[in-house]
Amino acid sequence: MRLVKFTHACVRIEDAGRRLLIDPGVWTEPAAFDGVTDILVTHEHDDHLDLARIVAVAASRPVRLFAPEPVRDLAEKAGLAGTVTVVAAGAEFSAGGFRVAAVGGEHAEIYDGLPGCANLGYVIEGVYHPGDSYFVPRQRVTTLLVPAAAPWGKLREALDMTRAIAPGRAFPIHDRALSPDVGYENFDGWMEYQGGTEYARIPVGDSVTL
Repeated sequence: MRLVKFTHACVRIEDAGRRLLIDPGVWTEPAAFDGVTDILVTHEHDDHLDLARIVAVAASRPVRLFAPEPVRDLAEKAGLAGTVTVVAAGAEFSAGGFRVAAVGGEHAEIYDGLPGCANLGYVIEGVYHPGDSYFVPRQRVTTLLVPAAAPWGKLREALDMTRAIAPGRAFPIHDRALSPDVGYENFDGWMEYQGGTEYARIPVGDSVTL
């Protein structure tokens, strides 16, 4: 299995002809969509969901989105009626040829109960993308994609989640708000020091074999 990192929270998983894209947002490179028909969306925020780009992709080939219900409503308004399969926490399904379990259900709080929206994490054959949350799933996780920076984020909670899940390895996502020369070094240093797992940063556009 191959994991390709794109800007911020977007990754693509590939294996033996299977391809699955997760959270292509407004900062995602066009190359992320190469060969993709199935897309997992954790929630509706535009750093995780670029509907205009998906509309453009859907003009040239069929596209399927798997997402919480609010995403379907937004997709229909954007002209993507019939493309969204609504999923909820606890659902298990197939997307892009991969087995997927939806977990969690709520976006991490920023302040005073906000944003108060749905958020699904996805466990894809051992790879866990939590979206905007620190939810710890019951499923076995071999590779954790750990959020690095957000208005709702805390380094302590990222470390606690990583330790609680105890994956074989972890890679950072949700890192667009960090400066490469200072922010990356600080977060990566703490994850290496206290994360309790093999940790490395995947440069944007690069990939690792899982």
